Amino acid sequence: MSTPSLLILAGDGIGPEVMAEVTRVIDWYGAKRDLKFNVSHGLVGGASYDAHGTPLTDETMERAQAADAVLLGAVGGPKYDVLDFSVKPERGLLRLRKEMDLYANLRPAQCFDALADFSSLKTEVVSGLDIMIVRELTSGVYFGEPRGITPDNEGGRIGVNTQRYTTNEIRRVARSAFELARRRSNKVCSMEKANVMESGILWREEVQWVHDNEYPDVELSHMYADNGAMQLVRWPKQFDVIVTDNLFGDILSDCAAMLTGSLGMLPSASLGAPMASGLPKALYEPVHGSAPDITGQGKANPIACILSFAMALRYSFDQGAEADRLEKAVEAVLADGVRTADLMQKGDGTPVSTTEMGDAILAALDASL
Repeated sequence: MSTPSLLILAGDGIGPEVMAEVTRVIDWYGAKRDLKFNVSHGLVGGASYDAHGTPLTDETMERAQAADAVLLGAVGGPKYDVLDFSVKPERGLLRLRKEMDLYANLRPAQCFDALADFSSLKTEVVSGLDIMIVRELTSGVYFGEPRGITPDNEGGRIGVNTQRYTTNEIRRVARSAFELARRRSNKVCSMEKANVMESGILWREEVQWVHDNEYPDVELSHMYADNGAMQLVRWPKQFDVIVTDNLFGDILSDCAAMLTGSLGMLPSASLGAPMASGLPKALYEPVHGSAPDITGQGKANPIACILSFAMALRYSFDQGAEADRLEKAVEAVLADGVRTADLMQKGDGTPVSTTEMGDAILAALDASL
């Protein structure tokens, strides 16, 4: 691939602030590693609504479909709470995921040694933690029909959401999990509720089929999702790759996220089917959201967004060694005690600003040459 394309959608809140530091990292790779990207920018979420009256324009959607990867900052904020549901900032992100068919959401939960005591769990429980949750992202209860709120016959109302999965939807996300496991510790745990849900029975059977017919070399286990939540806070290092549906993935990935101590540290990737280039359609974003309470104050932690770019290097641009370089630079900075405000504990000293954290990571990248 010559000069791959990268569409940056900084979005709302702290999105533009953390994305500014990612842009500096991208420029570093072009100048110091001869790894150049054709970078363009667009609007999403509240920023798009303010400019165009919609959280995502058709033109931006077309550009996202054509890009080799999309990097998104954050969407939303309290000023948009009064908007109709159909034009809320989050609808822009959901449209990207749906129309790009980004069915596999990758949520790593990695605890850097320097932050092991920052978790609410005991240090020995989380030290060295490195797990990956693969969440099905485009089907299940969030998209199933029928859905809605209707009146009942007794003067009340009925809320309905439908949990629905097909063989193909389950098998394709299972394949993503097994492929990831082959790059890691070759172990997958599939989580559902096959004891009480027919969709859970189908999920378990189809994941087992993919294993038996396509990935017999990968160790597979099954676990009920409620037990999985308990096991994540009891002994999370028993897991390598977890694959689960949209609803349980939403819950379990947030549970795993807090094992590391800070949402400001966590990246994510949403991957779809291969494009003509052979690489998957992809959107990368930090987990932390728009954080309106600290917007414009220089307090935002850019690490999650920077690590999201590291995931793009690995999964979209086949640059695993350079992704390792960037992740090790972040680890070195943390080991040196550099901290933004969200990573501070009492008595730790003075936090660095968003830009100063970016400066430290760029210096660590320079030191890696």
